[in-house]
Amino acid sequence: MTLSLLALCLGCALDLLLGDPHWMPHPVRLIGGLIEKTERLVRSHCSEEPASLRRGGAVTALVVLVLSTLTPLLLLLAAQQISPWLRFALETLMCYQILAARSLYDESMKVCRALRDGDLVEARRAVSMIVGRDTDALTTEGVAKAAVETVAENTSDGVVAPLLFLALGGPVLGFCYKAVNTMDSMLGYKNDRYLHFGRFAAKLDDAVNFVPARLAAWAMIASAYLLGFDGKNARKIYRRDRRNHASPNSAQTESVCAGALRVQLAGDAYYFGKLCKKPTIGDSLSAVSCEMIPAANRLMFGSALFTLAGGVLFRLAAMAIVVLF
Repeated sequence: MTLSLLALCLGCALDLLLGDPHWMPHPVRLIGGLIEKTERLVRSHCSEEPASLRRGGAVTALVVLVLSTLTPLLLLLAAQQISPWLRFALETLMCYQILAARSLYDESMKVCRALRDGDLVEARRAVSMIVGRDTDALTTEGVAKAAVETVAENTSDGVVAPLLFLALGGPVLGFCYKAVNTMDSMLGYKNDRYLHFGRFAAKLDDAVNFVPARLAAWAMIASAYLLGFDGKNARKIYRRDRRNHASPNSAQTESVCAGALRVQLAGDAYYFGKLCKKPTIGDSLSAVSCEMIPAANRLMFGSALFTLAGGVLFRLAAMAIVVLF
């Protein structure tokens, strides 16, 4: 267990130092490929009836979950048979690949640099890589707001939630979570193709993220106080606007970030050329500028630090209980 705790800490350090090099094969891309192939196979046996599509979506999700969980488990067990140090190295690599804090920072800061340079076309292109909305007509403020919202929302499912699952069950539970999260991002759309087929994946993601999203919000509130942001307003907006989203989880950290930065986020947006009416989050006490992007990243890193500290304390407490009893 001591080596497992060290693997978690080293994995976090590697993520902060290296991010997600594009030349390195990434397990999440493999999970994405598995989802595509499984969906294609299952759909070939489904009719266009809603009930059939829902069953097919559930089967797809279960197959992906089982394979995404069993694979790291078997690899770690095989490594343990060869050497505990080989398992430690593999576990460290897996922890590193599950986390996405540095990648989120790098991609969002590409948007920030383009805005600082006055290159709106490049800023729109950069933000299109990290958001699902249409970006071609976004203003400078719209681009900055989209990037801030993405950092805020992904603080939960890209950073805090994976850390929590790694602390609870190591890479096996971590990859189980990443499979759920990746399925939601690929299948959880409310369009004609996925309204029924992706329902199981979307609901599963809501359930799995319910507790982590709220813990992430409180970690971000603590970070707001610690880092000199408006912690009092972060807590106020969180309590008022945390339900201002169709998803039960997405507005949790977004509302904290809006309050801490004293800006208004969310609101109407275009998806695939169609206007989607959404409530706003926060109060427009300050304009959303490119400088809000590194500020949102500081809140993200602060939240990660609080979560890691909590995870380490949890693992140490578990080790103490094992020794005592």
